Amino acid sequence: MKSTGKVRRNNQRSSSPGQRGAARDLKRLSGEIEKILPLVTEIRRTIHRNPEIALKEFDTAALVRKTLKGTGVNALKPFLETDVVGILKGKKPGKNVTLRADIDALPLQEKTGLPYASKRQGFMHACGHDGHTAMLIGAALILSRMRDEIQGSVRFVFQPGEEIVAAGKNLVEKGALRDPRPDAVFALHAWSGMPLGALAAKPGVMLAASDFFTIRIKGKGAHGSRPEDAIDPILTAARVIESLQAVVSRRFGALDAAVLSVCRMSGGTNANIIPDSAEIEGTTRYLKPQFKQKMLKEIKTIVKGVCDSMGASFELSYVSPYIPTINDEKMVALGKETALDLFGKKNWIDLDAPSMGAEDFSYFIKNHPGAMFRLGMGEKCALLHNPYFDFNDRALRNGILLLVSVTLRVLQA
Repeated sequence: MKSTGKVRRNNQRSSSPGQRGAARDLKRLSGEIEKILPLVTEIRRTIHRNPEIALKEFDTAALVRKTLKGTGVNALKPFLETDVVGILKGKKPGKNVTLRADIDALPLQEKTGLPYASKRQGFMHACGHDGHTAMLIGAALILSRMRDEIQGSVRFVFQPGEEIVAAGKNLVEKGALRDPRPDAVFALHAWSGMPLGALAAKPGVMLAASDFFTIRIKGKGAHGSRPEDAIDPILTAARVIESLQAVVSRRFGALDAAVLSVCRMSGGTNANIIPDSAEIEGTTRYLKPQFKQKMLKEIKTIVKGVCDSMGASFELSYVSPYIPTINDEKMVALGKETALDLFGKKNWIDLDAPSMGAEDFSYFIKNHPGAMFRLGMGEKCALLHNPYFDFNDRALRNGILLLVSVTLRVLQA
């Protein structure tokens, strides 16, 4: 019995006042989050039920503003009509931490069959933005209750149009991150295939640049029974699509991270009419910014060569809305240290490679230190941008806890 008592006393000595204080803070934060989780979950499902696509997120923005009203978060006048940017000022001046969530949905028909499935035909939250928005609302609710303890300020950015139009670039250009300039910027992204509630990131390039191309091939229409009278844009388009596969496989090195995908082809109106035009759309992805011009040059060369050989002409549109997302090394280290303290080693993953997906969060951290972290939805969760995807509500707690904790660590440093 004496021996047991001695061990207990030694264990108590090994726990420093700082550690005991951190444990109390974690217990307190966890308790506060548990109180708001039912509300945050209902908000998430309400947003999921009512998806809105890029720059049309009027109902979502209204819900965010309504929820933040009276919390001490000052919601600014919109920069892009459907954004919500709110500032929470602490009692003392200090640093600024900016937290960002995207609020838009995708043009995709939901097939989950859930009670809160999309009510809007052809649209759904298939990328987790409903969860991102709910977690940021949760972080705002918690931090607003701690206002007297905050030294500095927290900016909450509910961003429209991440999908398709990369409106994050416009939001930053219009001054959403000015006054005060952020000392740190953080965001979370739902991620399928990772353990539920686990966090992951890597310093440096986290996500790729993404360009989009449209090729309009102009030929000469004719009756399907007389192809010799036509300049067939369908056949030309088929040869273009096949030839484009050589861009990455034959024009880039084996160790260069690059992708070219043709994702849509259309042309014609009937089975016996050779049309006079056809259209191809696709995307290119790469990690090195200098690859943009190389991609464009190679696509032009191939399309021109094929069209010339077939007697057709073409128009090429090539846009570059997304730049690489490059995480700051110190911000990733801070997030990792925080996640390890909160959730333990089994819930942190050091990523060894970037994703070829793209994110306009890249513009938030282009000139400001920051990082994006993945949040696990479970190993068996449907993939992102899939009609069966649904943000796992059981991950909300960890997401809110991480956002609040990294914010406090930056402001208290």
